Amino acid sequence: MNTSKYDAFSKRHPLVNFLFFIGAIGCGVVIQHPAYLIAGVMGGGTYYLLLNGKKGWKMILGMLPMFVILTVINPLLNAYGVTVLFHLFGRPYTLEALMYGAAIAGVFVVMLLWFGCYNAVLTSDKFTSLFGNLIPALSLLLVMVLRMIPNFIRKAKQIIGARKSIGKGAGDESTTKEKVNDGMTVLSALTDWALEGSVITGDSMRARGYGTAKRTSFQIYRMTAMDWTLMGMIVTLLFVVIACGANGSMTATFTPDLYIAPITGLNTLGFIAYCAFLLIPTALHIKEAIQWHISRSKI
Repeated sequence: MNTSKYDAFSKRHPLVNFLFFIGAIGCGVVIQHPAYLIAGVMGGGTYYLLLNGKKGWKMILGMLPMFVILTVINPLLNAYGVTVLFHLFGRPYTLEALMYGAAIAGVFVVMLLWFGCYNAVLTSDKFTSLFGNLIPALSLLLVMVLRMIPNFIRKAKQIIGARKSIGKGAGDESTTKEKVNDGMTVLSALTDWALEGSVITGDSMRARGYGTAKRTSFQIYRMTAMDWTLMGMIVTLLFVVIACGANGSMTATFTPDLYIAPITGLNTLGFIAYCAFLLIPTALHIKEAIQWHISRSKI
């Protein structure tokens, strides 16, 4: 069961949520330093589990083979680097290429984790309340795109289940050709459903006058003192991270020579600020859980 509605950070103002995820995802894409990547995986993974419970383990464990495959394949495609570990198919398998593959795979995992948290926390009504009046058309388009993947997965399961119930789905004993044909049929049905749904949504919103006047929200979000405090913390910590990064504290180069900036001296400040920034949602969640258990014990 998705527990985002019980999450303390999810209850904060959408602007606070949006600002945090912009920072978390933006830093996750740009930074390739191994220590920062590990911090991103730990922070994103912990919060993802808090939001999704036991179901979150399925996705996280599913990322491990993907991480290993991306890491191992990169040296096979790129032979750069000076530290040759061994030769495979007549090509050098280098440490630098292996490390770079691990960094790229780490960035991919961090993005998946934080985007998973983003989809659970920053719902479509929050996003539309933020940008519905500023960029109504683009806001509606982004909401439709962001909800497409979870809707696709849910609809695909429904179509596959419906086909199996009438004896048309591919079974365990089906041939590869039959499985491919079944998959193409499901994909075709999904494409038709998505295109028809987007047209219906657009016509429906146009008929309701969306974008023609100032938009009102079903739920009114107001900034509280806690929201302003969190926003100040987010901005301050991000400023420290960016300032330290500008001084080379998160430098990681893999070609032609391997160099990773050590986390020592002033570089430690940027790393601590980054870890503190990523742990904001988790800390809020744990803090509210502790307060709830304390208040419950007093009843």
